[in-house]
Amino acid sequence: MTDHVQSSLLGSIPHGFSTKAGLGGFAGLPAVPMVRVQQVHSADVVAIDGAEPWTAEQQPEADAMVTAAPGCLLGIVTADCAPVLLVDPKARVIGAAHAGWRGAVGGVLENTVEAMVGLGAKRPDIRAAIGPCIAQANYEVDAAFRHRFSEADAAFFSNGRSGHWQFDLPAYAAHRLGLAKVGHVDDVALDTYGNDTRFYSYRRATHRKEPTEGRQISVIGLPA
Repeated sequence: MTDHVQSSLLGSIPHGFSTKAGLGGFAGLPAVPMVRVQQVHSADVVAIDGAEPWTAEQQPEADAMVTAAPGCLLGIVTADCAPVLLVDPKARVIGAAHAGWRGAVGGVLENTVEAMVGLGAKRPDIRAAIGPCIAQANYEVDAAFRHRFSEADAAFFSNGRSGHWQFDLPAYAAHRLGLAKVGHVDDVALDTYGNDTRFYSYRRATHRKEPTEGRQISVIGLPA
């Protein structure tokens, strides 16, 4: 059964955004261990030069990874933040980024692209897919949140109830990828908060006073 989400923009590169059912049907890079980092809502990126660079206990704190190492599978976890998978199919360089609002404002997506360029990628050839994340209609923020953004970012906020706004995270992520001169961007346009049968959502679980441990995992691999 195939239940994970894919982006046609990434073509044949092994990748997938999981659902509550996991990565059912994902057949890319079987038996290859997944590389992960300790995600801390930072703008830090780690370059990977092999399939098993560290143990689970040694995972560095970062929110994105890049590699040009064949046989490497990168994985990040999210529950409302935007997972972004990237590839330059010509240079054979991949990346995976966890872009919550803090990381996005801090430059995690630009830093990921820059790290890919450092491994030989070309910005116009990079393809980036924004996976399932919270949609603007369900992302209410207050004045303190709004003030963390510049007036130039006003397009990503719509008016909400008094003293509140609705923030468009996937559009903002796409904007930051555009600032990084990424050649191609795809938003799969799936709302984690609004689809409770298919996706975990930290914000939805908090609002409902339900357990908040559920996470999606997003993976991308570079075949040998």
